[in-house]
Amino acid sequence: MPLSTPYIFSLFRQAALQSVVLSMLCLGIVGCEQPSEPVSSSAPSPSSAPVPGSGFGQRLGTDVTGQPGRVGAQPRAEQPRIVAFGDSLTAGFGVPPEESYPAQLQWKLDQAGYRYRVVNAGVSGDTTAGGLRRLDWVLKSRPDIVILVLGANDGLRGLDLKETRANLEQIIQRLRAAGVQVVLAGMKLPPNYGADYAERFASLYPELARTYHVAYMPFFLEGVATKTVLNQADGIHPTGAGYRIIVDNMMPVLKPLLVKPALGESGG
Repeated sequence: MPLSTPYIFSLFRQAALQSVVLSMLCLGIVGCEQPSEPVSSSAPSPSSAPVPGSGFGQRLGTDVTGQPGRVGAQPRAEQPRIVAFGDSLTAGFGVPPEESYPAQLQWKLDQAGYRYRVVNAGVSGDTTAGGLRRLDWVLKSRPDIVILVLGANDGLRGLDLKETRANLEQIIQRLRAAGVQVVLAGMKLPPNYGADYAERFASLYPELARTYHVAYMPFFLEGVATKTVLNQADGIHPTGAGYRIIVDNMMPVLKPLLVKPALGESGG
């Protein structure tokens, strides 16, 4: 459902400051550089539930490969992979690594008894074209599921929506051809480039989800956008508490794609 004008403008408050921030974001100046390979998300201690606005407490120990794991559990590196593929919203710009959404998703899955390894393949400033260029890098991690959260930077740059759609289509097509299950997360924009552009941008996502029959999360920032306590000072990037809500919203979409280990195979 399109956002109302007050909702949109409250999301992008403090226009002068955010003009600078968005320009830096779109150019990839802020956040992290692309790593040489996807980063596996560290799971927090199962004895401490995540607390909004705080860290998760002590992390699990890691084995010699640097992957977190528990004694007696299936080694993390051998578990089926979920790749979180996106921009700064996936990379976790501005929050500790353990508060990014991929890390919080790892914790959630572990607590629910799912044995998956979540890989953070978020790169700040990435566009759909950038995502398409590094898709081979993502596929090398042999993902079972990819959560696709790309396109916000295309919209903020006012790029041609035909190109954005074509890039997303190619990403989805290649993932599907490789046997990967896809979760597509929708995004929305302020009407900076006109209400028509913002509406056409938002409509790309449900149209692609229907066309390619992929799991669909209508709005990645649902319940978080515009809420000061759930966003950092730039008003764009969520806090750890905001990412916790995002993961809670994501789980019902993701669960139908997940497989729990058979009794006696969990290693727990």
